[in-house]
Amino acid sequence: MTQNNLRLPAEWEPQSAILIAWPHADTDWAERLGEVEDTYIALVAAITRFQPVIICVADDDVEAYADARLRSNRIDMQRVTFVTVPYDDTWLRDSGPITLIGGEQDFKLLDFRFTGWGGKFEASDDDQLIERLHAAGKLGNATRKDIDFALEGGAIDTDGKGSLLTTWQCLSLRHPDASREELSAKLVGWLQQSRVLWLDHGYLEGDDTDAHVDTLARFAPNDAIVFQACDDQADSHYAELKAMADEIAALRTPDGKPYTLFPLPWAQPILDGERRLAASYANFLILNGAVLMPAYGDTADEKAAAVLAKAFPGREIVQVPCRPLIWQNGSLHCITMQLPAGLIQ
Repeated sequence: MTQNNLRLPAEWEPQSAILIAWPHADTDWAERLGEVEDTYIALVAAITRFQPVIICVADDDVEAYADARLRSNRIDMQRVTFVTVPYDDTWLRDSGPITLIGGEQDFKLLDFRFTGWGGKFEASDDDQLIERLHAAGKLGNATRKDIDFALEGGAIDTDGKGSLLTTWQCLSLRHPDASREELSAKLVGWLQQSRVLWLDHGYLEGDDTDAHVDTLARFAPNDAIVFQACDDQADSHYAELKAMADEIAALRTPDGKPYTLFPLPWAQPILDGERRLAASYANFLILNGAVLMPAYGDTADEKAAAVLAKAFPGREIVQVPCRPLIWQNGSLHCITMQLPAGLIQ
């Protein structure tokens, strides 16, 4: 399964830090910057209860402002590190490093091409983010592997044991000339996996990632899968998410057993004018000892927290208000990237 003992860890394995980028007036957040800053403050407050956070900032002014906002909210600044680096936007799940781990000090940063989700947005700085952070010595003693292949971190999920979950819609749109077998072989090789599990169904209105799996279905410990369900037959998502649920139920572990399934509740439609926003509870973030859950001010929030508490026993479930994030078509997991234990000292 692995080469040189390297492997892609599950997100619930020990972490050294979470990497994020602070929103500012030159990002797409400009129009509603105050609202999204409040979400970032709540996010940093939650992360620093459990582990360090590394915050990318565009310049000294952005750092000074972010520092002041965080201090005024009584954040534990001993667990906050700022790094100055250019970035187009703040979706670090897709532009940040996918890290393979080996022994205690063996790390490889996989630097895939980031194309702004298939050329939808300007992404030249985001595409250079990993290289610049690595060159500045901000990502420990890891080696970096440059891979000329478009892949976003939100498009994949692993159980840490060699099974990779992804969606055919996203990968086929990024690489229309490649067959499923060709894409599977590439992913298995680069990501040190044994197999790729493909979902052919599932989407969210307001999602511009072409159905990233981290908005739809995620692995959980003990051979489990948490997924976004829809129980409202009148909703436009019902048929597609029901088909996805059936696909997930048909998946088997490497030893032939069905996965334990944890369907997440469905939030009521959230609109921005006439545009529906992608409010997924599957876009949660796992920390050391906790799961941060996107909350949307919906009655389903508490039900989603209860599901995640069962899927991740022994971890505290912390709700982070994420309505401002879905205005830009992503949520909590999309703006973060975990860094495995030992990478950052």
